Amino acid sequence: MLKTATKWLMAAFYVLAGVMHFVNPGFFVQIMPAYLPWHLELVYLSGVAEIVLGVLLLIPATSRLAAWGIIALLIAVFPANLNMALNEVQLDPPPPYGQPSALANWMRLPFQLVLIAWAWWYTRAPARVRAGDGLRRVA
Repeated sequence: MLKTATKWLMAAFYVLAGVMHFVNPGFFVQIMPAYLPWHLELVYLSGVAEIVLGVLLLIPATSRLAAWGIIALLIAVFPANLNMALNEVQLDPPPPYGQPSALANWMRLPFQLVLIAWAWWYTRAPARVRAGDGLRRVA
């Protein structure tokens, strides 16, 4: 039950984050490293990926693949988070909550590992145990 509830939470998180790439692409463009080409296009591409992966996470036949996709996406966007921390990117306009502190920017980096671990939890095949003469899933 916990695994199912947190999977829905994760899916909602990624769908919402993906939508934000279209609602406020400027935020994401600002944190991208200068060496990457096509900033706006990559923002839109990562937004589509987050939406699609969030939806696929909820479909049993694609859930494990979507979790691996989320892990790959988190690795792919890590340079933007690193860029934000290393270069103390100041957002223009600042978010409603104000400029993120240097500490917050640095804390985002290890938090990516937490998000990767959370996604990894869904890459695991469900355990199966004997229940009488049939098999049933165990979360």
